[in-house]
Amino acid sequence: MKTYSAKPSEVERKWLLIDAEDVVLGRLAVYVADRLRGKHKPMYTPHIDCGDNVIVINAEKVKLTGRKRTDKTYYWHTGYPGGIKSRTADKILDGAHPERVVEAAVKRMLPGGPLSRQQMRKLKIYAGAEHKHEAQSPEVVDIAALNPKNKRSA
Repeated sequence: MKTYSAKPSEVERKWLLIDAEDVVLGRLAVYVADRLRGKHKPMYTPHIDCGDNVIVINAEKVKLTGRKRTDKTYYWHTGYPGGIKSRTADKILDGAHPERVVEAAVKRMLPGGPLSRQQMRKLKIYAGAEHKHEAQSPEVVDIAALNPKNKRSA
């Protein structure tokens, strides 16, 4: 009995379209991270990029449970002494780039390294309902219907 190890030439990638409207952020990020890594496939190999391409639309309408919308804080450092900056999830979602909240959640659920950076390149996030990947004819996935907890009122 030998352990199967997938080769990059054997990987078949699908395109998935996910509507994030009224979906809980953490549950959406878990689903997307699994699809990007390819852990849902029986041919999953940890050191090979086996995942699918994922398109997330309506990222600005994602829900955060509890008080996370006002209390969750994102930090970054400018590189200068005393250059720590912060912004709440509320400010980011109401700002110019609300898709960054979804991107940060998915990125933090992937292991760090070159492979996860390659997998993140297959993630396309759009704040509104329009996207430019119609030519790939993505398969629509309704995350809200998978589990009643995926769609909650905040």
